[in-house]
Amino acid sequence: MISLDGFIEKLLAAAAEAGIAPAEVFCAERSSFSAEAMDGNIDSYEVSETCALSLRGMVDGKTGYASTEAFDDDAVAMLIRGVQESAALAEAEEQDEIYAGDPEYPVLEAPENDLDSVTAEEKLAFALKMEKAARDTDARIVKSEGAYVATGRGAMILRNSCGLNLKTETPPGGYAVAGVWLVGKDGDSSATGGESKAERKFREMDPEALGRQAAENTLAMLHASPVESGVYRAVIRRDAMRSLLSTFSGIFSAENAQKKLSLLEGREGETIAAPCVTLMDDPLLPGGFASAPFDGEGSACRTKAVIEDGVLKTLLHSRKTARKAGTQSTGNASRGVGSPVRVAPTNFFFRPGEKNLDSLLADLGDGLLITELGGLHAGANPISGDFSLIAKGFRVKDGKQGEPVEQITVAGNFYELLKNVRAVGSDLEFKSGNIGSPSVDIGDIHVAGK
Repeated sequence: MISLDGFIEKLLAAAAEAGIAPAEVFCAERSSFSAEAMDGNIDSYEVSETCALSLRGMVDGKTGYASTEAFDDDAVAMLIRGVQESAALAEAEEQDEIYAGDPEYPVLEAPENDLDSVTAEEKLAFALKMEKAARDTDARIVKSEGAYVATGRGAMILRNSCGLNLKTETPPGGYAVAGVWLVGKDGDSSATGGESKAERKFREMDPEALGRQAAENTLAMLHASPVESGVYRAVIRRDAMRSLLSTFSGIFSAENAQKKLSLLEGREGETIAAPCVTLMDDPLLPGGFASAPFDGEGSACRTKAVIEDGVLKTLLHSRKTARKAGTQSTGNASRGVGSPVRVAPTNFFFRPGEKNLDSLLADLGDGLLITELGGLHAGANPISGDFSLIAKGFRVKDGKQGEPVEQITVAGNFYELLKNVRAVGSDLEFKSGNIGSPSVDIGDIHVAGK
């Protein structure tokens, strides 16, 4: 059977013979394991190995695409034919560029990991122990909604007829994630909650500690009640702030700005946030889930501040959007096999400040700590920045976390929120994705309650 490298060489040679020039191969490999425990039993268990590849090329000045998960002579013929037919139907005035590459690329060191030595039996036992620890923490934990464990690693390959030949592990070092979600009940009050964790080393996760923390998080929300409607001083905790940033991350895409789907077009150099706000996009972040030396077009990645001390420094660019704006790519071209290039953040986060969450609450005095935001798809307008979201959290009295709060709605505008930030916390966290945030003192927010 032909090797993957051999298949790619054969495909590029066939593309050249067919007049597809230049031509580019993008390949994504992935291996993963996932399992879920429910009520003391393994409820689901999946192991997968996938490899998919796409061919992109120019035919008579137009770009065509085709993809496959097969790697034989028939697949070569199918891909060539697919690119030719796709190019013939292309209508875009500006065609995507196939890039010859940069002179040099950053070198990423993969974090140490133990994924190759961890057996499936260990992972299944971890899920069962985590769920049991959660259930055993307190009699008020009445139900498990599932304990999961997952590991995985992958690779991205980019080669073209211009001489580009790149490969990187995605994410570097692979990943291990675990979590458990629970239902608590005390009298007439019920609450849901949980905890999750991501590590590069599977054995650095403690199933019992995770289970107990999930139970504590759930029990903390028992007997929650709404507050009176009004305007409140508020801190958004890091997990909820991460969700909000993820929802509005698209406003920093030059692609969206050029399509009038963001209000930030042409505003580089303007102050758009409070002086304490710096928003980073760092593809070179050690241990980051989106860390990579190159992007989906082959541009070298680099660390940059999107907002620095409140000033918009740059939008995120691919080569195509950079050409339109008369600037350079920021290395934020993202793609999947069979899908077109788009602009997306890498490791995207608010740079942490110096105060921990307790200090932020002490400065707050009286108000709210928002710990969870819901309805992010229906209740947020990613163009205007407006949002009206279901929220949970805690009252804050005399600078201390107090009684739990639920059944409230918080409303505002993300652009205005950035301007009103009073302080950014020190507790930066990513969990298992590429969007991270510390807790943030957002000033005042409108709350609809009872």
